[in-house]
Amino acid sequence: MSPDDAGRVRRAPTSGPTFDTCFTPELLPLYDLRGRVAVVVDVLRATSSIVTALAQDVTHLVPVSEVAECRALAAEGYLTAAERDGRQAEGVDLGNSPFGYLDGAVPVRGRAVAITTTNGTRALHLSAAADAVLVGAFLNLGAVAARLRQLNQDVVVVCAGWKGKFCLEDTLFAGALAQRLADAFDPSASDATLAALDLWHAARPDVAGYLLKSSHVRRLNSLEAHKDMAFCVREDEYDLVPVFRAGKIEVL
Repeated sequence: MSPDDAGRVRRAPTSGPTFDTCFTPELLPLYDLRGRVAVVVDVLRATSSIVTALAQDVTHLVPVSEVAECRALAAEGYLTAAERDGRQAEGVDLGNSPFGYLDGAVPVRGRAVAITTTNGTRALHLSAAADAVLVGAFLNLGAVAARLRQLNQDVVVVCAGWKGKFCLEDTLFAGALAQRLADAFDPSASDATLAALDLWHAARPDVAGYLLKSSHVRRLNSLEAHKDMAFCVREDEYDLVPVFRAGKIEVL
């Protein structure tokens, strides 16, 4: 692959669709998402929470950039979910833990949710130029893989990272997804995907144990959110694929 005049990655022809990995949204200007499917992932915890919310019959979610925007949507009947630096923001119904949609403290079935997070919701908006934007997590890994087989288009996994920087858990998801699609997608044109695959092979025997070394898990543990990580690395809990389009995240 070589860059075009704008510095974006120009893809070499292959016999099948390609599989690329963008380690952080800060690198997205180097990628041309047109004609591709973007899979946005923020394992800890935005996309894991979004998948869980829709599995608990939330009707849809609206990702917004600022906490104030999120709070304002409460007047339109939305539940509000907001997180900054791993902590629930003040004046909202939910934080960024999937257990907020599971523990029953806030009834969510049949409700719509306005959501803003430090990394994940930003990555969704920055990926909007893709032909389709799917929401991925370990929790719906198999469903995402099956949907990508159906679409049969070039794929870019967009890792939300942490404040513009690389993070380990999102890259592991990219490797896990690439492995699931190894018979149908070509990862060879992307060193980033090959690196993600190598990391996944190293982590796969004990993903939770492997991630104990990661900065984000240490951050969550300092906030006493220990159970979130263990839940968020469980594979194939839910058979659904959220799609982000026209400003909403929903299951189509």
